[in-house]
Amino acid sequence: MSAKPKRQVIESFNPATGEKIGEVKSHTVEEAREAIERARAAQRHWEARGIDERVRVIKRFRDVLLDRAEEVCELLSQENGKVLEESFVTEVFAIADLASYFSSRAKEILKPRKIDMHLLKHRRSYIHYRPRGVLLIISPWNFPFTIPFGEVVMALLAGNAVVLKPASLTPLIAMKGRELFDEAGLDPDVFQVLPCPGRVASEMIKMGVNYVNFTGSTAVGVKVSELCGRLLIPCSMELGGKDPAIVLPDADLDVVTGSLVWGAFCNAGQVCASIERAYVHESLYDEVVRRVTEKVSKMKVGNPLEDGVDMGPMTDPEQLRVVESQVEAALSSGARALTGAKRLEGPGQFYLPTVLVDVNDEMECVEEETFGPTLPIMKVQTVEEAIERANRSIYGLNAYVYGRDPREMRRVAERLEAGTVMINETLITHGCPETPWQGVKKSGVGRVHSDDGLRDLCIGYHVNEETIPTMKWSPFWQPYSHKMYRTLIHAARLMNHSSWSKKAKGAVGFMDLVYQMIRER
Repeated sequence: MSAKPKRQVIESFNPATGEKIGEVKSHTVEEAREAIERARAAQRHWEARGIDERVRVIKRFRDVLLDRAEEVCELLSQENGKVLEESFVTEVFAIADLASYFSSRAKEILKPRKIDMHLLKHRRSYIHYRPRGVLLIISPWNFPFTIPFGEVVMALLAGNAVVLKPASLTPLIAMKGRELFDEAGLDPDVFQVLPCPGRVASEMIKMGVNYVNFTGSTAVGVKVSELCGRLLIPCSMELGGKDPAIVLPDADLDVVTGSLVWGAFCNAGQVCASIERAYVHESLYDEVVRRVTEKVSKMKVGNPLEDGVDMGPMTDPEQLRVVESQVEAALSSGARALTGAKRLEGPGQFYLPTVLVDVNDEMECVEEETFGPTLPIMKVQTVEEAIERANRSIYGLNAYVYGRDPREMRRVAERLEAGTVMINETLITHGCPETPWQGVKKSGVGRVHSDDGLRDLCIGYHVNEETIPTMKWSPFWQPYSHKMYRTLIHAARLMNHSSWSKKAKGAVGFMDLVYQMIRER
């Protein structure tokens, strides 16, 4: 008798201790196909229930999430490694707030939108929004709750069904989110979580999903977008970043110090919008370096569940090796590490927060995405130099400007090639549901969050209708004649002449003018 096939699982480990904390089933291609078919059937019923019922479910999910916030935060800190405060603020609270924002506004955002016709005044147009169908979300491990579940909430409100493929490093928190929706009363086929290898996710794209949302590295994102392009599946891609900060000569040093350190070392630097290079005006450079170094030296690194810990471990052992390699290469090329530059002794995937100086734009730690707890600080002589060097990157997700003069900071911000530029703060706009989260250059395409982001999860259908009783004829219809041809040209010239005739000025629109000219002839 043949042996029974071994059940395939994905195991989850605590990056602070190395201990296994759980496992989930690893789904096959055929199971994924069946899940998508169930989602497609359930989506039709979910859409038919109407937006008021969808809002009620999302509000119940929000309430359940806040009621069980401690439980969710502890699991996040165990599985991902971020400290408890970051687990709450950047993940749990961010999703609760997003759910509140869109559940109270989705009906207004998605109502039919009127389009005023500038020429054909006898007609009118409007856009009405319907869900796309089945969304596939491929999510990362660095923010394994807030990144996918923000899109889940918005997609469900729009009337879609969702299949989530979580990162294999952090599957437990995705399953916990599914559990919260169960408690909120959501049909389990409308939102499904399918832990699986990356190759299965690629196959899922080919199974007739209607939209793909991917967050991850640029290299993988390019492959996903190529596949979506071949299949004509719309998608949004939030990819890598190498986000710059510019410190102007009049900047407030207290603001700069606190914000730079948080922006560089929140979540152990594993943030696509982390400050990964700072350009500081020479007049402030020495003092900024001194203050930042002092503050970073006092940071407590350790188990994220312990009180007073400022930074936890890195989630991915492979990414830890990338950080080590970049720092070692920089040091061997003349850079200096004022803090860190090594692992924390003992168990766990800890890398000490590292401040680097004497670096240049050609070093890998400044040119390539690090995605870890490092902060290279560079001196610039002028603001123009800072802008030019900040834009010298293949990435363009976020950028940051510090100063005191609002007009000057806006001038600098508007010249930076980034999807979002923040002034005198870092990171937090991802937690603001009303603002778009988007990248330019190789940081991605499309957007999430914002009112437009919600509409992007729908198809906008255009309807054009009459405003007066049905007309029996049109000057555009056959049979054609040179007389009508000359009339149309004359009308167009009158409509677009800088000094209209009284006849043109009195006309309501192009068609009215044509009809008036025909009557007069």
